[in-house]
Amino acid sequence: MQSPESTPFQYANERFADIQMLRYRLNGFENLTLRQKLFVYYLSEATLAGRDITFDQYGKYNLLIRKTLEAVVVAHRCLIGHDDDMDALYVYLKRVWFSNGIHHHYGCEKFEPGFSEEFFRNLVRNTPGQLLPLGEEEKVETLLEVICPVIFDPAVCPKRVNQAEGEDLVSSSACNLYEGVSQQEAEQFYAEMKAAHTGDGASWGLNSRLVKKNGRLVEETWTAQGLYGEPIRHVVEWLEKAAGVAENEQQKLTIELLIKYYQEGDLHIFDRYSIEWLKETEGVVDFINGFIEVYGDPLGLKGTWEGIVHYKDIEATRRTRLISDNAQWFEDHSPVDPKFRKKVVKGVVAHVVCAAMLGGEEYPSSAIGINLPNADWIRATHGSKSVTIGNLTEAYNKAAHGNGFREEFIDDDEVLSLIEKYDDLCDDLHTDLHECLGHGSGQLLPDTDPDALKAYGSTIEEARADLFGLYYIADEKLVQLGLLPDGEAYKAQYYSYLLNGLLTQLTRIREGHQIEEAHMRNRALIARWVMSHSDGNVCLCRKEGKTFLHIRDFGALRELFARLLAEVQRIKSEGDFEAARHLVEDYGVKVEAQLHAEVLERYRRLNLAPYKGFINPRLSLVYSPEGEVADVCVDYTETYEHQMMRYSQQYGFL
Repeated sequence: MQSPESTPFQYANERFADIQMLRYRLNGFENLTLRQKLFVYYLSEATLAGRDITFDQYGKYNLLIRKTLEAVVVAHRCLIGHDDDMDALYVYLKRVWFSNGIHHHYGCEKFEPGFSEEFFRNLVRNTPGQLLPLGEEEKVETLLEVICPVIFDPAVCPKRVNQAEGEDLVSSSACNLYEGVSQQEAEQFYAEMKAAHTGDGASWGLNSRLVKKNGRLVEETWTAQGLYGEPIRHVVEWLEKAAGVAENEQQKLTIELLIKYYQEGDLHIFDRYSIEWLKETEGVVDFINGFIEVYGDPLGLKGTWEGIVHYKDIEATRRTRLISDNAQWFEDHSPVDPKFRKKVVKGVVAHVVCAAMLGGEEYPSSAIGINLPNADWIRATHGSKSVTIGNLTEAYNKAAHGNGFREEFIDDDEVLSLIEKYDDLCDDLHTDLHECLGHGSGQLLPDTDPDALKAYGSTIEEARADLFGLYYIADEKLVQLGLLPDGEAYKAQYYSYLLNGLLTQLTRIREGHQIEEAHMRNRALIARWVMSHSDGNVCLCRKEGKTFLHIRDFGALRELFARLLAEVQRIKSEGDFEAARHLVEDYGVKVEAQLHAEVLERYRRLNLAPYKGFINPRLSLVYSPEGEVADVCVDYTETYEHQMMRYSQQYGFL
C-alpha cells in the first residue's frame, strides 16, 4: 500500500467524455490519534453504505441500468479496445457511475449512449444470467424491454430535473421523488401540510417520496424500516460503531439522534439532530450524512442522500475563524435593508477541513464548501456550521495550473498577472465568505414561507451567498484582518467570477441547450445583471475574432454587487416569487447561440475536460499480531473502475 509520504502524489488521473478524475490527499491524517482514525473509518463506511440510495433517487431505472452495464463489462471485457460499440458502452458506464445515473450530473440531460441498441441487446442476451439484475424466473427480454427505451429513446426520461418555465416541473422530471403526481398536486399537498402545522419549522417532504395510491397522495418515508431500509440499516450499523469511538459526548449524542431519525423518520428528530450537531465544535473529526440538499428536486423540497467525512486543517482554519469571529460586523455593515439583517448573529462556526471520504451526492463530484443546516429557523435561532474543503480545492488548483485556459480567455497581461498572483487565495476566501457568512446572513420576515420562491429558491439562495462574498472580498476589513495582502487582490476574484458567469461556464453546456443547474444560473444571473446595469463598465469585446471580458472600474463594480445583493435579499426575505422568477428567467437561463458556439470551439482546442471529480482513497484497518486494530491505512492506488465495481459489490444494498 502507498502512504502519502512514500511516492510523489498524482492529482490528475483518468479522463473520459467531458470528465477528468482527480485524487485528493489526506494531508495530516497520519497525525490523528488511533481513536480519531477509527472514527473517520467507521463514518466513512457509513458514508459509502448509502450509495445506491442516490442512484435510485436520481431515477427509478438507474440501478437496473447500472447493474446491467456492469454485468456486460465483466462478461465481455475482452471486447474493450477492439470494438467501437463496446468502447462507447464502457465510457457510458463510466458516465453513469460518475453521475449516479443516466443523466448528466450538472446539466441533467440524458446521456446519448454512443452504441447501437441492437449491439446492446445482443450483448445482454449473451451475458450469463447470474450476472444480470434479474428477478426469480425473470427473462432477459423482460429486462431489455424495460431499460432499452430509457437508454435509447430521447423522449423517455429526457431530464432528471426540469426547470423550464411553463412546464409541469414534477411530471417532466425523471428524478424518482414523485410518482403519478403533478406539480400542482405536490405543491398543494405540502402547502396544506404546512398550514396544518402552523409555526412548525420542520422541513416537510425532505425525507420521503410522494406517490399517488388509489387516488390519494401518500408519502413513502426513507427510514430503516421503510423505503431504502436495507442501505439505511447498514448506515446505522456503521454509525453505531462510530458512536463508540466518538471524540466527545456531544459527538456521541449527535450520532445517536441521527440514528433515531433514520429509524423513525420523524423530521422533528432531524431538527434536534441538526441543533445538537451545531453545538459540537471541539472535535477534530466531523461528518455530514443524510437527506440534505434539495437541488435534485425540481420543487426544492426533497433531500438527496449524501455523505462526507472530514477532519480539521488546524492551520488553515485560522482564516475561517477570523471571518466567523467577525460575523456580526459583516452583518451590520451589509448593504441590504436593515430590516432584513439579523440583529444578533448566532453560532457562526467555520473551519477549513480535509475531506477523508465522499459519498452519495457528494461523490464523485463534490462541493468545495458546505454550510448547514439548511432550515432558516435553525440558522436564525442556533446559527450554522461551515466548512471549506481545503484538500479538494488543492486538487483542483494543482490540476488547473499551466493548462492554457487563462491565456485563451484573458487578453490583458496585467489581468493575467493579477490572477496568477491572487486567484487561488481569493477563490478560497470567496468560498469562505459564501459558506461561513453568506448563507447564514439576513433574515426572513416573520410571515414569509421559507419555500415561497419554489423552483427559483435554490438559485436565489446561491446568488445571495455569492453576492455577499463578492461584496465583502473588496472590503478593506479583509486586509485589516490579514486575510488579503493588499487592496488589489480582490480584483482577481471580480474578473474571474464575471469571466466564468459570462463566458467560460458555457463550456459546461451542450450546444443548443439553456442553463439549468442552480449554481450556474446564479453565476449567469449575477454576471449578466451587472453587465446590463454597468453603463459599459463591464463589457464583452471582440478582438481578432474572439470575445474577451473587459472591466474598466472595479470600485463601481462593487457598488453594483451591493445593489443586487440588496435586491436579492429583499426577494428572499419577503418571499417575492414574481421578482425571483423575473430575475432568474431574464438573466440566468438563456444562452446566446453564437457566443456559445465560439466559447465551445475555443475550449475544444485546449483539449481540457470541463468537469472534475474524485477517486476516493481506500481506507483499511491494520491489525497487530495480537489481533488488535493498530492503525488505519490510506491507499491511493485504486483505479476508477476498480473502485466503482468494488462499491457496487460491497455497498450494493438495493
